[in-house]
Amino acid sequence: MTPSGGPRRPPRSAPARYCLPAWTGDGTGDGYDLALTRAVSEAVTVPVVASGGCGSPGHMAEALSGPADAALAASILHYDSHGVRGVKEFLRGAGIPVRL
Repeated sequence: MTPSGGPRRPPRSAPARYCLPAWTGDGTGDGYDLALTRAVSEAVTVPVVASGGCGSPGHMAEALSGPADAALAASILHYDSHGVRGVKEFLRGAGIPVRL
């Protein structure tokens, strides 16, 4: 990396996954931008991680049942509104494989 933060040369290999930060939804709790996530998922050949906007375990289930290969959740875990175990149990109940 250069002092400005940019890479010195192009990467030698493709990314292992693409974390899609939907900044307009970040922190809102209104859900992921599933249209954007779907468009990116269809355009790339690596797994896509939905990010920004998760406000409930249901939002995670929507993303994981559709366009996303994984989903980030910050606020619902940081503020303990649902808890890790509660989210995992919800996802398992929605038919999404998770480890408890």
